[in-house]
Amino acid sequence: MLQRFPYIVLGALLFINIIGYVDRAMLLGFSPQITGDLQLSNTQFGLLTGAVWVVSYGVMALVCGSMADRYSRTRLISVGMFIWSACTAASGLADTFGHMVVARMLVATGEAALVPAGTSLIADLFDEKHRSTANGLFFTGIPLGIGIAYLLSGTLGVAVGWRNSFIMLGVIGVVVSAVLWFIKDDLPRRGDGAQSSADTSAKKISAKEQARTVLQTFVERPVLVFTLIGFVGVHFAVAGGYFVQLWLVRELGVEQAGIARQLGLLQIIFGCLGAAGGGWASDWIIRHTRFSPAALPILSLSICLPLMVASRFANAGEPQLYLGLGASFILPFSVYGSSIGLFQRAAPVMVRATVMGIAMMSLNIVALSLGALMVGWLADVWSQAGSVTPLKWAMLTFDGLTALALLGYVGAAISLRREAKSSD
Repeated sequence: MLQRFPYIVLGALLFINIIGYVDRAMLLGFSPQITGDLQLSNTQFGLLTGAVWVVSYGVMALVCGSMADRYSRTRLISVGMFIWSACTAASGLADTFGHMVVARMLVATGEAALVPAGTSLIADLFDEKHRSTANGLFFTGIPLGIGIAYLLSGTLGVAVGWRNSFIMLGVIGVVVSAVLWFIKDDLPRRGDGAQSSADTSAKKISAKEQARTVLQTFVERPVLVFTLIGFVGVHFAVAGGYFVQLWLVRELGVEQAGIARQLGLLQIIFGCLGAAGGGWASDWIIRHTRFSPAALPILSLSICLPLMVASRFANAGEPQLYLGLGASFILPFSVYGSSIGLFQRAAPVMVRATVMGIAMMSLNIVALSLGALMVGWLADVWSQAGSVTPLKWAMLTFDGLTALALLGYVGAAISLRREAKSSD
């Protein structure tokens, strides 16, 4: 049934992704209220948005990727959604830092199922020439979810408070997860090019064989390693972005509820432009030019990073500030379609979800977990040293680290060119 309605399935996955990222980003949207209510330091907030999340998400992304390659992907998403939604509601009941730590770890456990299973379904629904667009549309759920979370904090949150907002969203997710349980995963698993569906669609392998295949693939396909470096590196910008509302409120003096609504709109507009436009542009490049599929991330980094750096020196209300904020929302999402398309193209079909699990685990551990912790820690260190703008300098440091992603994508482009020459 799923194969007959690819765009309906894609729309359903997008809807679930939006719910997941609303639940995940509520902590960011309500950051001034939550940090004040629970009396959290910058370091503790960095732990909640980074290390606490990845302890669970990073491990479970790999586990869920392995499971998605062998079992029903729709039921895996259903179980994951039930867990993250129930624990989102529980987050609204937290009254200490420790309680919030436990709740957010379990939210991460559930959400780890969605991307490996969802991208595996997309790879089987769409061919290689249209897959980046489909991936890009799926990942518009990130800016939409984050943007909606900010909008909720500036509207619904004002009326009902952050606790009731968490509880209401959790209940909605539990209901959706129950419906999803009854949808059967009947998609044949197919490969690209040399990976014929006859050889791969019905093949079942053990966890040990999975691990051996994944390791061999990373050794034999350098493009996977370089794409992983670039994909992880670009998320240093996301780690810095976790603190953008705190920076605007504390250091630029903007009004809290107003900036939450503005950030929500900017996140939705520019994030969706980046995700959908980046996916479409990547497919267009593959179909109509001889440029590498890695060309789009290289171009996006080259344009957006200078705008982001310049915005850190702007004052509230200046166009330079909003240009940088827009660029910071476009950048990470613009690379999703092409990066995941590269993963799906290079990985054998029987371990595609596992490779995506490795990618999600890596970016969460290296960029989001350690990154968010370091941004908070650097801000606290500079604050104690007497700086009046510690968040600004911490975020600028991570703008610099994001530039490392260029090395990864340039390496991926070179690897693809070498592979093409060797196959001629």
